[in-house]
Amino acid sequence: MSSPATVPPPRAHLPRVVAASLIGTTIEWYDFFLYGSAAALVFNKLFFPESAPLVGTLLSFLTYAVGFAARPLGALVFGHYGDRLGRKKLLVVSLLMMGGATFGIGLLPTHATVGAAAPVLLTALRLVQGFALGGEWGGAVLLVSEHGDARRRGFWSSWPQTGAPAGQLLAAGVLSALTALLSDAAFTAWGWRIPFLLSGVLVLVGLWIRLSVDESPVFQAALARAEARTAEQVAEKPPLVAVVRDHWRDVLVAMGARMAENISYYVITAFILVYATTSAGMAKQTALNSVLVASAVHFAVIPAWGALSDRIGRRPVYLIGALGVGAWMFPFFALIDTGGFGDLVLAVTVGLVFHGAMYAPQAAFFSELFATRMRYSGASIGAQFSSVAAGAPAPLIATALLSDYGTSTPISLYVIAAVLVTVVAIGCAKETRDRDLENVGRRAESRPGAEWAASTRGAATGD
Repeated sequence: MSSPATVPPPRAHLPRVVAASLIGTTIEWYDFFLYGSAAALVFNKLFFPESAPLVGTLLSFLTYAVGFAARPLGALVFGHYGDRLGRKKLLVVSLLMMGGATFGIGLLPTHATVGAAAPVLLTALRLVQGFALGGEWGGAVLLVSEHGDARRRGFWSSWPQTGAPAGQLLAAGVLSALTALLSDAAFTAWGWRIPFLLSGVLVLVGLWIRLSVDESPVFQAALARAEARTAEQVAEKPPLVAVVRDHWRDVLVAMGARMAENISYYVITAFILVYATTSAGMAKQTALNSVLVASAVHFAVIPAWGALSDRIGRRPVYLIGALGVGAWMFPFFALIDTGGFGDLVLAVTVGLVFHGAMYAPQAAFFSELFATRMRYSGASIGAQFSSVAAGAPAPLIATALLSDYGTSTPISLYVIAAVLVTVVAIGCAKETRDRDLENVGRRAESRPGAEWAASTRGAATGD
């Protein structure tokens, strides 16, 4: 007879869980992408005014990359406590931290007011942003994956992934409206602060919705089993120790899978603001509008790719996206070089459609690699540690390559190299579509004296 904790929630409850994860994730990504857009457009003038324009852009992207450096630490801390205390509690904390840091950026004095202290303060708040986002993604996708219908897990868990384009859409939309309504001087003087300060209102809305959902029933069942083993004096390894010892191959697969997805996304959405305005001579309003249109399409295709992964598997869909992005890179820059708005929109949109094929199944795929009591840690570590080598330096490397070579060819080759890493990683992985999240790694759990870490080896072998 099943305990109450193992009874699945009513299906009508699932859309509310999806909405809570999606809205919170949208706000988190809005905050994160807003910084990236501001780094490309105004931070070089406000915080690094003594540098040459392209050097100032490099420095502002360096502070952008610092946020990625904090992500692994966030993944470790949030993953550990999320596997011990629950997904919901940690998601509330991550939302408050991210929103608070973004609101603080909107209040920052610039270099003209406090000198060198301005970029230091900016970097500190950026670190808080990265730390919070490092814990946000894993909890959001797991909350949906562990509530959802196993047969449609790819579809339902892809909805929190739409928080990325939704956040990008919201950030680009606000910035686009402001740049259209304000002069360049007004936007640089004070207008850039408005979207950062708006984050405070968005966080309150997201917090109210996120507090209204229940904890994952799969986690509650696993917690009950863990408490029973503790009462029987059976040791349980800390989640991080268990992940490193028993799931290091799965962590490497996740990290490799993220390379093409992460690098291509930041080249397409962040670096494009630099390339289109400097090399192609377009207005920043035009570049922002192209990201706005493409993000709307990106939002729409992610659930479709997620649903397809339920039919044909996570790996085939992921490979379609990786190979598609690699093949698109040279046409991508060629279209932008024409200087036409329609060509720019086409370039960014097709790039994000292929990106969506990687991003959509990623939530279910990473969730299915790990057992419940280490799933938050495993998924977060795999996703966020790779971001240090992938997304963090991507705009920085692309800008440096453009500065050194004056052409987009090295940037295309850079993305294609990342695609090769991802193809190898996916090729080494097992298909996970048919795994039961509640029973991943349960086989060894019933053995007397078995530690939780030992009970998870089935996840790596496909048991």
